[in-house]
Amino acid sequence: MRKSVIFLVGPMGAGKSTIGRLLASELSFNFRDSDRVIEERTGADIPWIFDMEGEEGFRERETAVLQELAGEVDTVVATGGGIVLREQNRELMKSAGYVCYLTASIDQLVERTARDKKRPLLQVENPRQKIIDLLALRDPLYQSAADFIVNTDRRSPKAVAQDIATLVLNA
Repeated sequence: MRKSVIFLVGPMGAGKSTIGRLLASELSFNFRDSDRVIEERTGADIPWIFDMEGEEGFRERETAVLQELAGEVDTVVATGGGIVLREQNRELMKSAGYVCYLTASIDQLVERTARDKKRPLLQVENPRQKIIDLLALRDPLYQSAADFIVNTDRRSPKAVAQDIATLVLNA
């Protein structure tokens, strides 16, 4: 049976939301961004949730939303960078659909996230080092969950989306 949900995982700045929209359009799928769904449900943005509930509170909300999105059909889901931290999330994504790990160089990730104030984990003195640290922890988790690994460095989001569509359709 063809899997009908595609989960995009990877670090902040890899292009999950941008590429996800294009991929959904390419496949005539729906597009969902797990962070946006959380914000819509709570009426608060991610930094506020982190401030009020801590990372653990946010991760609880994230898992609940993921369980719901995993049941959708013909949907591309852009996930938050830390969704792979919980084994149950990795297992759920792997069983419910295809998991595509979007990678990018540290330089690209720093460049793409430099002006974004809505990323609570990067509101630190040295965002570059934070990205390096997060990737050291998360890269093995992204890899273990992934059906496909696609590099987004210096590539147009449309070209990346087309590559993923081809991978999925040939899987």
